[in-house]
Amino acid sequence: MITGSNVIDLRSDTVTKPSVGMRAAMANAEVGDDVYSDDPTVNSLEERVAELFGKEAALFTPSGSLANQLAIRSLVSPGDELICETNSHIARAELGAGAVFSGITTRTWLAERGLLNATQVLELARPDSGPYLVSTTAIAIENTHNFGGGSVQPMDQIALLSKQAEELGLYLHLDGARIWNAHVASGIPLSEYGKYFETISVCLSKGLGAPVGSLMISSKERIASSRVWRKRYGAGMRQVGILAAAGHFALDNNIARIAEDHLKAKKLAHACAGAAPTTINPDSVETNIIGLDLSEAKMSAIEFASAARQKGLWVSALGENYVRLVTHMDISDEANDRACFILQELLNGAFMVE
Repeated sequence: MITGSNVIDLRSDTVTKPSVGMRAAMANAEVGDDVYSDDPTVNSLEERVAELFGKEAALFTPSGSLANQLAIRSLVSPGDELICETNSHIARAELGAGAVFSGITTRTWLAERGLLNATQVLELARPDSGPYLVSTTAIAIENTHNFGGGSVQPMDQIALLSKQAEELGLYLHLDGARIWNAHVASGIPLSEYGKYFETISVCLSKGLGAPVGSLMISSKERIASSRVWRKRYGAGMRQVGILAAAGHFALDNNIARIAEDHLKAKKLAHACAGAAPTTINPDSVETNIIGLDLSEAKMSAIEFASAARQKGLWVSALGENYVRLVTHMDISDEANDRACFILQELLNGAFMVE
C-alpha cells in the first residue's frame, strides 16, 4: 500500500494542511479570551464575514455542524419543524443533532442532485398547523449541495422560495459550508446570497483550507442568543485568535484559487466518464465534488475505495454504490493526473465485460 507523501487524498477538502503563510499568520495572531469577547482577531473575523454577506453579526464556531445547529435552534422552537432536502448535511450527516439538542422535528423532500425547486419545497411546508399537527417554522437550503455532487443552487429558485416563505412567515437557513465554491462557480456575490436567508453557516476549513473554523451569520439579536448556546454546548473558546487568523488568511488568499479545484474536478469527471460512462456525467460537475455511481459495476463502493487505496488514491465510499471524490488546494496538477490514471484503470476493471 502506498503511504506518506505519495498518497493522493481525495476523501474531502477538509484534509488540507495549513500553508507556510497561514501558519505564520496563526503564529503572529493577536489573541484574547473569546468567551469574554476579548479576542481581537476573532472579533475582526466575525465582523468581516458578517459584512461579506450583508448581515449584522457572526459567531465563530469550531465546526460547520455546530454553526448549523445554533442557527436552526434560533429559528425553530422545540417540537416545531424544519424541512430540508433528504440528502442534505443537516438531515444526513449531523447525527440527529437537531432532535437531540433542540427538540426539532425534521421532514425532507427528495431532489435530483439536491437542486432546489421552490414549488416542491413549499408544497411540503405546513406553517401554523394548529394544536394537532406539527408546524413548519424554517427551511434549510444547502449550497453547494455535498451529496448532490457539489451542485450549485439556482438563484432564481432561492429568490422565489425566499419571497413565498416570507409571505408564509417561514425562515430560511443557508447551510453554506461550501458557499465559496458556489460563489466562484456562479459569479454571484456573497452579499446576494446573504439577503435571502435569516441565518447562514459558512465553513473556512473546506475549500478555503483553514485547519478549523466555521461561522454562523445572522442578526445581532440571534447571534447574541447563539453565543450563549455555544457556551452551553461546551464550545466556548479562549485564545482562539490563532485559528481565526487562519480564517483571515484563507479569505485573503484562497477564494479565487477555488476555480483551480473546479477545473481539476472536471478533469477527473471526464476521465471517469471516458472509462465508464454510466458512473458520471461530467456536465453535472460544477464545483469540486465528483460522485461516482457504481450501481452497474462489478464491485461495491467499499471495494472500489479499498482498491484505490492500494494504489495510493484515497476516496470516500458514502453508500453501497456511491463513491465521492473532492478536489482541494493540496492536490497538484501532477497528483490530479495520476488520480485520473488510477481511476480509469480501476473503472476499466470494474466494468470489464467477461
